[in-house]
Amino acid sequence: MRPIGTIPRIAAGALLAAACAASAAQAPAPDAERTLRAGGSELHVSVTGVDDPRRRAQLQDWLAEVARAQLTAFGRYPLRSARVRIEPVGRETSRDDESPVPWGQTLRRGDAAVLLFVRDDATPAELRADWTAIHELSHLFHPYLGRDGRWLSEGLASYYQNVLRARAGLLSPQRAWELLDAGFGRGRRESSGAPLVELSRRHEGTMRVYWAGAAFWLQADVALRREHGTSLDGVLSRYSACCLTGTGEVAPADFIAELDRLSGTTVFSSNYPRFAQSRQFPSLDATYRDLAITRSNGELHFGQHGPGAALRRAITARGATRPAAP
Repeated sequence: MRPIGTIPRIAAGALLAAACAASAAQAPAPDAERTLRAGGSELHVSVTGVDDPRRRAQLQDWLAEVARAQLTAFGRYPLRSARVRIEPVGRETSRDDESPVPWGQTLRRGDAAVLLFVRDDATPAELRADWTAIHELSHLFHPYLGRDGRWLSEGLASYYQNVLRARAGLLSPQRAWELLDAGFGRGRRESSGAPLVELSRRHEGTMRVYWAGAAFWLQADVALRREHGTSLDGVLSRYSACCLTGTGEVAPADFIAELDRLSGTTVFSSNYPRFAQSRQFPSLDATYRDLAITRSNGELHFGQHGPGAALRRAITARGATRPAAP
């Protein structure tokens, strides 16, 4: 979910209620629905509450481009079938949030669905630069993990929102790493000293929950690539094929154990308890060294030679994963 601190909870609830009412009140125009297919999987995309056919096509094209970024993980959508619903929202409703997509949420009521509220005056360029849609689509890579696993789920979506956009050409690789690093910086500023799992459970410490979680998945991805000849993408692809249904709840420890089993490693379980009980943001010094990333005078510098540079490039390389045949 997009961090809800940027839009009041009461407004978010009103948006959801309005969306449900609008969907029930009117049948969608024929061109408001589109099905995207890849590797035997489907995304059913609907645009509701938009009268202008040109705007409907614009929103459909935007979501299709974001969905192509999702395919760079392992060439198909993680679920055999999922829905995406796009709703317009006016500036007056989104209040203090100037984002082109002020609110998004992944729902798992009966089936898996992503709900995106798009500012009605958001331009194509603004939508293309926004991260909310790929963040929400990235939640489809994992099962619902409950409150205790919120740091894992939001962390995965926060990691992938930058990595997948870089692979799809929506960001430069350097910008993706800069955005990840900026997120880690926001996470470090959370200073409650509470265990990460407690913040996750209580829906507090949002920046540490999201970005310490992202650090967990980055470290796992680096370890899998450096030491085990696989990747986070590869492990999640196997999880998608064997175990992912889109609905129902999975205990975080069970999810972690299954990822270990599928990877033939202890990469996930070796870090899981340490992160869950951590009271401050984890150090990424060793991970940055592995990626040939250094910092000088507050700026990141990216090494261009050696195994670290090759590893870093592999994570964000365009065409890193060949899409499966539709």
